[in-house]
Amino acid sequence: MRTDYSNWEPISVAEARNIFDPIPVWWAIAGGWALDLYLGQQTRYHEDTDVIIFRDEQEAVFDRLSQDWLIYKADSGKLSLREPGEYLNTTKDIWLSRNETSPWELQLMIIDREQEDWIYGRKPSIRRNWADIRAFTPEGTPYLKPELQLFYKGGGSQIREKDQLDFERILPHLNREEKLWFYSSLQMQFPQGHPWMDDVINSVQS
Repeated sequence: MRTDYSNWEPISVAEARNIFDPIPVWWAIAGGWALDLYLGQQTRYHEDTDVIIFRDEQEAVFDRLSQDWLIYKADSGKLSLREPGEYLNTTKDIWLSRNETSPWELQLMIIDREQEDWIYGRKPSIRRNWADIRAFTPEGTPYLKPELQLFYKGGGSQIREKDQLDFERILPHLNREEKLWFYSSLQMQFPQGHPWMDDVINSVQS
């Protein structure tokens, strides 16, 4: 079991694309890099590089990645090796390194879908057509759409400083439809209220 959680030397977005483009699956850049790809420029330092895939396509992804990487499951704050051929039914977070002591280079996020719907893991009633959750840079790199990425950032147990800064940076760039989806999704997950809701709806109305 590894505990070197901060031992990161992430690959670039271009390197991630070189890895995933040849694999015949749906994938996209996620995390802070997804927001910077949306803006068309890097706005801050990124501690890691995140890629999302769908759970039902994990086998094709792992078959390819296992040729060059060790695949670790991140569950309940612990990192453990994925067994060869193991199908991950509930794991959502994967870390990749070249060997047992080399730095972490890529984080893989596993998301779920059902028929035409992407399913939000923290509240499965929140759904959207999975064909409408990613966009592409002019060069063709797929990334998670900004309103979804902000929703993931705001939907956790706490809002980190970098998530707050990302929210403040990205919100003015969203169009009305994107803001309304973001607001309604926050409202569904947090009926008691959320720190971002007032800013989002005020931005819609301004």
